[in-house]
Amino acid sequence: MNKFQRKVSVPIYTMFILLLFGIFGISYTIWGNQSGVRGGKAGAAEAVSESTVGVTKIVWWHAMSGENGKVVDKLVSAFNASHKDMKVEAVYQGSYYDSLTKLKASIGTTIAPTMAQVYDIGTRFMIDSKAITPIQTFIDREKYDTSQMDEAIINYYTVDNTLFSMPFNASNPILYYNKDLFTAAGLNPDQPPVLYEDVKKAATKLTKGGVTGAYFGTHSWYMEQFVANQGAEWVNNGNGRDGLATAWQLNGAEGVKALAWWKELVDNNVATYSAGKGDTSKKAFAEGKVAMIFDTTAALRDILDSVEGKFEVGTGFFPKPAETASGGVGVGGGSNWILNIKSEEEQQAAWTFMKFLSEPEQQAIFHVNTGYFPITKKTYELPIVQENMKKYPQFKTAIEQHHASKLNKATLGGILGVYPDARKLTEEAVNQALSGQQSPQAALDAAAAEINAKIAAYNQALQ
Repeated sequence: MNKFQRKVSVPIYTMFILLLFGIFGISYTIWGNQSGVRGGKAGAAEAVSESTVGVTKIVWWHAMSGENGKVVDKLVSAFNASHKDMKVEAVYQGSYYDSLTKLKASIGTTIAPTMAQVYDIGTRFMIDSKAITPIQTFIDREKYDTSQMDEAIINYYTVDNTLFSMPFNASNPILYYNKDLFTAAGLNPDQPPVLYEDVKKAATKLTKGGVTGAYFGTHSWYMEQFVANQGAEWVNNGNGRDGLATAWQLNGAEGVKALAWWKELVDNNVATYSAGKGDTSKKAFAEGKVAMIFDTTAALRDILDSVEGKFEVGTGFFPKPAETASGGVGVGGGSNWILNIKSEEEQQAAWTFMKFLSEPEQQAIFHVNTGYFPITKKTYELPIVQENMKKYPQFKTAIEQHHASKLNKATLGGILGVYPDARKLTEEAVNQALSGQQSPQAALDAAAAEINAKIAAYNQALQ
């Protein structure tokens, strides 16, 4: 990869990006209608980050929408008000996937932002792109204290002892359940099921009177967490951390066990199934039609608001088949990256903004208004966080689950250059298994074969 970095020119580099798009079957438009959302309203995304007289401008591309986007806007406003020599312009670029696709298209061009929020699964590509300045550069330069940050979160974005991006929004998946329905079914509303067998028993008791016990969206992230919760890795070479990944392993025994259990719930009509991973499960949950769902902790505020007090929302740990000493859930969410095409002045300003976002006060505001858990440990000591925990104890679940997870390669999570494609193919496999088109093993094997071919093509393109 060093050889690649030395020889590549901007035009050739752009061709390399386009080649990767062709290999992986990603279709995109390079701003045929260039649009973004600023302050919750649609508007033209500004192409070039520039410095005005005495003010360094930072263009930040992000993927936070809805209420989460409003919180981001507040944080940006606070930074701009307290840093008169800098100005952050936050531009919403769509979903995580859409945002990364646009960023890929911008690399090597003047349209690229100063900094960009990229979801966790974009980590390997961003490193391989050679289009970024590792955050470790700024840390080493000023001896920034990273001990204040959550170890598991910061370790996800650390590869080969280098922190490449600054964590921002951290999450994990949890079980949401209707406490009122639990009580009506004779279940303890204060003891959510954790083991697969207990989830099955609860779903069976809850399925009655027009209510279905469970509804789990077919998101690949859940499959990955099922495997991590068993202490296993779903990408070879130490989840891609001991070297470039060459094989997808979600079709191993742990993945098959999880999908077979999931399919059994659907086959027994105690869990709803529909293809896709949209918000239909959240809607059904808020309407009292299903008793249990999976979702990210980042959806907590939205779920509480949508229920509007019609019933009490409970939260529990993500399910696993049995107790394991090495299992746990991994970190999800996203981090911020600095693009190296920008001037030193802009990059330094972006680093200043990243440090601001990491401060306990800012993390507290972000946490209590979204559900993402803090990346900075001192955040938990602030009154606003402690008061929020008392008022909404549901916020404790993801944090306790995070701290209970063993820190190892399984829970650190996988890194993979073609991760977005791997997730799409895995979701197709889950749909095929749950709908009875293929067995769990056959569906996951077929997906793994396609993913491995894409991995091989990606790794070949890097040479």
